[in-house]
Amino acid sequence: MHTAVNARVRHRLVREGTQATHEHVARALNAEGIVLSEEALQQLVIELEREFNGAGLLQPLIETPGVTDVLVNGTQPVWWDRGKGLEPTEIRFAAESDVRKYAQRLASIAGRRLDDAAPMVDAQLPDGTRLHCVLAPIATTGTAISLRIPSSSTITLDHLLESGSMSRELRDLLVSMIESRLAFLISGGTGSGKTTVLGALLAHVPPDHRIVIVEDSAELNPRHPHVVRMQSRLANVEGAGAITLRDLVRTSLRMRPNRIVVGEVRGAEVVELLSALNTGHEGGCGTVHANSPTHVPTRLEALGLTAGLDRTALHALMGAGLDAVIHVQRLSSGQRIMHGIHVTSVNQVGYVGTTPAITWNGSRWEHGEGWVELQRRLSRGGNP
Repeated sequence: MHTAVNARVRHRLVREGTQATHEHVARALNAEGIVLSEEALQQLVIELEREFNGAGLLQPLIETPGVTDVLVNGTQPVWWDRGKGLEPTEIRFAAESDVRKYAQRLASIAGRRLDDAAPMVDAQLPDGTRLHCVLAPIATTGTAISLRIPSSSTITLDHLLESGSMSRELRDLLVSMIESRLAFLISGGTGSGKTTVLGALLAHVPPDHRIVIVEDSAELNPRHPHVVRMQSRLANVEGAGAITLRDLVRTSLRMRPNRIVVGEVRGAEVVELLSALNTGHEGGCGTVHANSPTHVPTRLEALGLTAGLDRTALHALMGAGLDAVIHVQRLSSGQRIMHGIHVTSVNQVGYVGTTPAITWNGSRWEHGEGWVELQRRLSRGGNP
């Protein structure tokens, strides 16, 4: 009965082109000849508002404090991450057609098309939630929806210190890296907290510095008085109008930046970023997907190839422009830990490697072979 009432009212609201307000829902109920108690009416308004303006069925999950991800796999149970790893919920869609319609509605809210001709979408909802959808049969288990929820509060280094993610020494060391304008990348796997740590670090950039942030999906919002944020754009249905991260990094160079930040280095833009770090734009930073700091040079090398830059040239730019790699890791318990800091170095044949300066050994942070070099770079303000 409840589902039938919901469907009838929803259909009338859509047909009349009105919003799911208390007044319009009450009017639709009256037109349909349906009588509800005030409590039931209010609940119906809430449900329809979620469907019309928010994430509908998943809105209660998204609004739960601490949630970072909500994942839909066809008609299987919906999964979510509340900071302790992925867990199944009791929510599930009744039919594949419902999941498909739901995905298409979210895509339309984000201003994107999602159908058989364009079966994948990567976009952002008005509230900042990152949306990714793949329709069946491309997703063979049923339409897949991935929602990355932005944090409702800004995490600081002190928050990370209190949670046990880092030590006081490590916290002060990271601040010194910002103050000394060392160029660095934050590495880690999916959901390890790379963006969170980067945002916390950017809050310590001097207030008279201009930060220009380039992202695929706007996630960084540091506590800083002078921030310019730019977001890439995919091509439209005609295949025109794309704005890539590479385009935006080039544009940022003409915007008098004191710090250039790439939310996630994932393609040819690595060349522009490393070139900028070699031409007077000290203190640039970003994040990169990598399982360990030692894998970062190889990862950047692969990304450089997408821009047509050979291995030798990429390592030359990396060796001269990049000072350190900060690695974050998510433990099996779900806790995010600052695994450590590695300094970059160039070997005898001109290729870049990393050396641990301070790392987590499973119970505490300890100094490594690169500690002295990191201190030297802090005192000099980066690579010589």
